Amino acid sequence: MASVTFQIIEGIDKGRIFRELPTPVTIGREEGNLLRLNDERVSRFHAKIQSDSAEIILTDLESTNGTRVNGNVVQIRRLRPGDRVGVGRSLLLFGSEQEIAERMATMQGVSVPSVEKTAANMQPATIHAGTLAAQLEENDYEFNPLDKITLAQGTLFSGAKALPPLPLKLTPSQAARLAEMLDFLHRQLAVATENLRANDDASQVTLSYADWQRVTAVQMLLARYVRAVTEPDALDE
Repeated sequence: MASVTFQIIEGIDKGRIFRELPTPVTIGREEGNLLRLNDERVSRFHAKIQSDSAEIILTDLESTNGTRVNGNVVQIRRLRPGDRVGVGRSLLLFGSEQEIAERMATMQGVSVPSVEKTAANMQPATIHAGTLAAQLEENDYEFNPLDKITLAQGTLFSGAKALPPLPLKLTPSQAARLAEMLDFLHRQLAVATENLRANDDASQVTLSYADWQRVTAVQMLLARYVRAVTEPDALDE
């Protein structure tokens, strides 16, 4: 059974250390939480920490004020030693001193992983490339920004058209990885488009060359992600 350590660095419980708590762990202000905080901004049962596939996964339990990891609001996220978890007015540092030191040493002493190693560590694809292509051709997933987005029976619709389905029955680790990827892409697009400028009647917008290159880079990254899912062995091409 995996265990986790949290050090409280901000909030009313500042200075407390919860060492080697056996997972799963819930964080909250109510009795019954293994990591209980005296913070009125923390929900009764605020977040859950669990181990899955040798990774530590944090999940927000629909808390009132949300959960943040390294300043970003998250629903589910993998945790690494040194990550800062914000709940209410409290800030928790994940990992023991030794675990954080080991991660720092690893980051300083090891180069970026090779493409071959990265591809080997990827989870198997949940949809085969041929199947996905057939779905796109049959259903014509052209996105109209004017259409209303609705949810019905677990499927998102743009107007009357079903949007590409999300993979189902993901493990917590797989769900965290997918959420991280989508959150990263969302943030990059937000940064690239925050300096858009519109003309007087707002009929046209302009984007600087540098920001346009950021959008293009996100587009290329998406293409690489799709290829990595469907053809992991083709990454080195």
